Amino acid sequence: MLIKEKLNQAVDILKEFDVDCWLTFVRESGINGDPLLTFLAPSSVTWHSAFIINADGSTCAIIGQYDKPTIEELGAYDEVIGFVEGIKVPFQDYLKKKNPKQIAINYSIGSEIADGITYGMFLTLQNLLKDLKMDDRLISAERLVSALRERKSNTELENIRGAVKITEEIWEAVSQFIQPGMKEKEIADFMKAEVEKRGVGLAWDESTCPSVFSGPGGAEAHYAPGENVIQEGHVLNMDFGVCYNNYVSDMQRTFYILEDGETQAPDEVMKGFDTIVQAIQKSKDTIRPGVKGHVVDGVARQVIMGVGYDEFPHGLGHQLGIYAHDGTALLGPKWEKYAQKPFQKLEENMVFTIEPRLKVPNRGIVTIEEMIVVTKDGADWLSHPQKEIILI
Repeated sequence: MLIKEKLNQAVDILKEFDVDCWLTFVRESGINGDPLLTFLAPSSVTWHSAFIINADGSTCAIIGQYDKPTIEELGAYDEVIGFVEGIKVPFQDYLKKKNPKQIAINYSIGSEIADGITYGMFLTLQNLLKDLKMDDRLISAERLVSALRERKSNTELENIRGAVKITEEIWEAVSQFIQPGMKEKEIADFMKAEVEKRGVGLAWDESTCPSVFSGPGGAEAHYAPGENVIQEGHVLNMDFGVCYNNYVSDMQRTFYILEDGETQAPDEVMKGFDTIVQAIQKSKDTIRPGVKGHVVDGVARQVIMGVGYDEFPHGLGHQLGIYAHDGTALLGPKWEKYAQKPFQKLEENMVFTIEPRLKVPNRGIVTIEEMIVVTKDGADWLSHPQKEIILI
């Protein structure tokens, strides 16, 4: 069971970082859910709920009475304490017994994946702890959350590989479907039908998964496919992923729509495509534990800008897991919007995309997005890398 697997991993992480207690504190999680809750409970919870993991190996869930049977059935927690009137008494009694020196909670300035506690719940927690004179023991759980999400277990990697496999099947199917004269929306609808046929979900919001972009101009990313018509002589690229057993893929592929009489893409398109392939390969060759994300990002920028293309306006690659963007460490430049993420060191079993892009004037955007897993001495492909442009 994944929850038990991650709880055991969390105990080891607490010991590694020398933190006594890790508390995830939520209410009405279907509305205001902490991103970490997926690793702690199989469904949403209603009333004030505390999920507590301790460095001594003990675990406890303090939850409303009606949520108790669901958590008990997991068999993952040493104690499951239900309440009716309120959480205050059982929560305070438990912390008195444990008397932790530090209590890590899920807040972060620089990492959205570790910033799960709402401000109202933070204030509530402070008031509960003041009575115990423990309110000065709160620390950020950012390091803990990051490690738990980023260090993929064997089960998690198996699920991600399953998502990649299905995604590649659909890439193959859509490659046979695309024809000039089609609208971007028609292609997206075909891919969504293929997803439904396989009984899986989309990796992110269906309005932009898949994203389909053809020709010069346009939004280029994070935009819904619409009425734009696929034209000969244009580059077509798509961003797409599926959700398999709660874990996602995220990949991009580039196509070229042949003009009458053409048997291959023109030189300017091939130069752009080959540059992207080279940037991805050199970036992957740089990845290994201990390397910082901005170093890997810099390799790709050097390749692309070194042959005269503009700098791409985003990070080279993000982590994946339950979400398409899932983790603190980033393969990205030292830009303000990325805060400390590009300075994090890579670790074994982190899963990343590598996704540089460039513009070919009057043709469109050339981009490929591959997926890799960091190994103990390098990185392995999770996807089968696109080495040849797909001709339509």
